[in-house]
Amino acid sequence: MPYGYNGKILHVNLTQSTWEIEEPDLAWYRTYVGGSALAAYYLLKHIKPGTDPLSADNVLVFALSAVTGAPVSGFNRYSVAAKSPLTGAIGRAEAGGYFGPELKFAGFDAVVFYGKSEKPVYLWVHDGEVEIRDATPIWGKDNLETLQILEEELEDKRIRVASIGPGGEQMLPIACVQNDLEHYNGRTGMGAVMGSKNLKAVVARGKKKPEMADPERVKALRKEVNGRFKAHAPSVSLSTAGTTALIKGLNDTGILPTHNFRDGTFKGADKIDADAYHSTIFESAGSCYSCAVRCKRRVSLEDDRYPLNIKLGGAEFETLSALGSLCEIDNLPAIARGNQLCNLNGLDTIAVGCIIAFAMECFEHGILTTEDTGGREINFGDADAMIWVIEEMAANRGIGKILGQGVKRAAEIIGKGADKYAFHIKGQELPLHDGRGKSGMAMGFALAPTGAEHVETPHDVAFQGDGVSKLSALGLHDPVNPLTTDMDKARFFAIGQKAWQMNNCYGVCNFCSVPIHGMTFLQLEEMVRAITGWDTSLFDMIQVSERGTVMQRVFNNREGFGPEDDRVIRRWHEPLPDGPLKGQAIDRQAFREAIDLYYAISGWDKNGKPSAAKLLELNLAWLMD
Repeated sequence: MPYGYNGKILHVNLTQSTWEIEEPDLAWYRTYVGGSALAAYYLLKHIKPGTDPLSADNVLVFALSAVTGAPVSGFNRYSVAAKSPLTGAIGRAEAGGYFGPELKFAGFDAVVFYGKSEKPVYLWVHDGEVEIRDATPIWGKDNLETLQILEEELEDKRIRVASIGPGGEQMLPIACVQNDLEHYNGRTGMGAVMGSKNLKAVVARGKKKPEMADPERVKALRKEVNGRFKAHAPSVSLSTAGTTALIKGLNDTGILPTHNFRDGTFKGADKIDADAYHSTIFESAGSCYSCAVRCKRRVSLEDDRYPLNIKLGGAEFETLSALGSLCEIDNLPAIARGNQLCNLNGLDTIAVGCIIAFAMECFEHGILTTEDTGGREINFGDADAMIWVIEEMAANRGIGKILGQGVKRAAEIIGKGADKYAFHIKGQELPLHDGRGKSGMAMGFALAPTGAEHVETPHDVAFQGDGVSKLSALGLHDPVNPLTTDMDKARFFAIGQKAWQMNNCYGVCNFCSVPIHGMTFLQLEEMVRAITGWDTSLFDMIQVSERGTVMQRVFNNREGFGPEDDRVIRRWHEPLPDGPLKGQAIDRQAFREAIDLYYAISGWDKNGKPSAAKLLELNLAWLMD
């Protein structure tokens, strides 16, 4: 058994209600490691091209890594992956919290689901034992009710539960997976895939922690890294304010998404920023397994209109902007309530905010009217309208039945030119970062295999100052202008992307590790060495990262995705109308040239397909045509 792992992959056939255990060898573990790379391996092996994402033929993977569950800040994330019902491309989403480590302690390095159960079930894994249990009593329950019932049924308050809410049960393509009511595999509709399989939850409990090769060295490195967090400004900010501080920062620089990505500044930003948040609804800080940063925000409020339950977590930056500035809503309790309604029902808050902003702009231009909404106006700035749309989507009724399909499909159904205001990439709604002020982030959105995604790529702050110094181990020494799209940016992105993808493969939180935050490349490399006992290197780890990226690209290529899908929204090619970056836009031709250059640097052909030589280099000859 390799250090850091259990040496066991659990394969569950839901159709037959059976399971078997695979025990891969060390070479396999070193090749695919975990997270996004390990998940992509199984999806490529077992999903046929053209498979309906909501059919029994889709495959669902929960993937850990070599370092998951080690007592180190940030070593707690896991991937959930399948073919996405939202995009038709590879679907994948990461989450932190406690579930990933607990699944490791329960005895498995990954769980792969096949088929569809005849009735609702949940998977119960505990201390190496496996049970497929009846979930009929919790089908139809929200995520809070589900957790409470399972804790009572299993007579254990320390179980860790990854579940879906009514949104997933109704197979809404914007449905997510949650664990512990405040951590979410939010993107690409993984909750809908669980719902299509009648899989309500995965429940884990375990007491056996995998052995580490050099636990004393891990302990020493942990102390060293935690000390850096205390002196590292971004880490301190995350500890004191979470991600809420980004509201003011992005608004001040003119790139806070506002009015459905039209504007970059929001007049009500000071009503939803970190100061307002922590003076009105903030209750306490939360954390993930063994993490010293404690970036999670917990909120509470006794209010008849917008009650807030501390058990349901607090809105982070993406949600504050999605339900706030993007919809021009400055009512903080309403935004926080909208977030908790999404959490209860298992809906991706980024998608929900983008959908509501889309509906508001359609209403603004007369594409949607009160005839479509049962008499309800949906206007920018209307907090109660935002809450109402969330409730309609969660119930899958009325206009919510259309909007709950995501902006791309909703626009197709509505017609009348609605697609002009439906902003997505590869079918997925955009995270809340304006590419006109973050051209590297724009490249990341365009090239992310999952569709627009903010944890797939370096944020442009990594191109500046101290951020660049942390990337020197990759040969990146000079800062790159966040407003330009040129050869230097393409090179910087092509190399820097690998650092972020490495975190997704190893299950390491971006708020703890390079390129932006406190843990250095050297420390991460040493951590992996000390945990696994491998004679590994940064080169080896970067290859794992690139292998994961290439496997996901191959998956998308065979599903028909190509260069035309590697783009940004048309609004980012239009000048910002106001603010500090007034007039700034992404040049369409320059952006296309940068994407093409990325292909060449990456060893892909002009159609964005990895070459045979690149596949061979990455030990992926089995994917050659």
